[in-house]
Amino acid sequence: MNETVATLVLSDDSQAAGIINMYLRDVGTFDSKGTVSDFSQAFDIVSSCEKIILIVDIDDRTEQKIDFVTKITADVPTCKVLIVSETPSVELMVKLMRAGVREFVSYPIIKTEFFEVMNKLSSSFGCVEKDASRCRIITVFSNKGGIGKTSIATNLALEIAKTTKENVALVDLNFQLGDVTTFLDIKPSFNISYMLENLEKINGDFLLSTMEKYRDTSLYVLADPPFFKMADDVSTKQIEKLLAILSGTFAFIIIDASSAFDDKTVTALEKSDLILLTAVANLPAMRNCQRCLELFAKLGFPKEKVQILINRYMENDEVKSEDVEKVLDKKIYWQIPNNYFTMMSAINKGIPVVELNPSSNVAKSYRDFSLFLTDNIFRADFESKLRENRKDY
Repeated sequence: MNETVATLVLSDDSQAAGIINMYLRDVGTFDSKGTVSDFSQAFDIVSSCEKIILIVDIDDRTEQKIDFVTKITADVPTCKVLIVSETPSVELMVKLMRAGVREFVSYPIIKTEFFEVMNKLSSSFGCVEKDASRCRIITVFSNKGGIGKTSIATNLALEIAKTTKENVALVDLNFQLGDVTTFLDIKPSFNISYMLENLEKINGDFLLSTMEKYRDTSLYVLADPPFFKMADDVSTKQIEKLLAILSGTFAFIIIDASSAFDDKTVTALEKSDLILLTAVANLPAMRNCQRCLELFAKLGFPKEKVQILINRYMENDEVKSEDVEKVLDKKIYWQIPNNYFTMMSAINKGIPVVELNPSSNVAKSYRDFSLFLTDNIFRADFESKLRENRKDY
């Protein structure tokens, strides 16, 4: 028999809360702790339970409740949060998803939909495996070396882990010249070759215990092989299976890809949800970008899957942002400012730039980029869920 999960309703609307509690009593598989409107009382109840689902009516005192939910998701890992709202706007849900919320239902509450979500939350306690369909694979790519791919992949992966509070995998797929471990000054006990040789054994617990965790964050690193010859026998099927397995545990996979268009890199690009095509603002880099965009079109990649990321951008560059967009016939997704001395110092010390100089323009850009990127993903997820809900009616 499954262990009972406690529930608590945080609401200022007694009538709406009464309906939710009535539903819970009718089923009888949840241990209802009733309804509260006081944040301190709610926190005490939630933090005292081994497993609890907090159901939050977000329509009143919205900003205060967002702040409270942010605290709960950060401080009480034994609590899952379900949001209910009469008018769940996209911007509101993006804020809540940023706060760590992943489930919501709208008023009027449909009983079957409500318990489908409740049972999903209930079964997620203590479970490492995630819904693989909710994982996002983001590949940082350029067919030209020296652009700063590894720096972008490492700094972005860390910021996404901090922003979302989710487990993030940073995968070094540059089998010949991988530098992720150098950029983070880590010496992993295991590398991608070991993982590929043991694919049949891998599950969520195995991944989290084997991959190198970066300090006290939720960023996990999968390093490149220490010897060139170890990559010779890696097949595209192995790459596909590895990414599928990682997708079952991690919310985001950030790939630092090789600059070569080999079969392993193309496989990673095909499996990616987003490709950050990275360049600097000069003519040779633009020509390389054009070639990449042409190849991606031939591979059948949707236009929105490939986005332009300009690194080391300076306002007084001879080639301006509008010149880049005109040449590529594509909007720039994001620009990371040039700060040579700060970035080189971070690389030489083997630490992310935000840890070296969090007030620098480049550190701020990575923080803002992480918010921009994840907000776009959260927004798309929410809009997709809304479309699915409409189909049900």
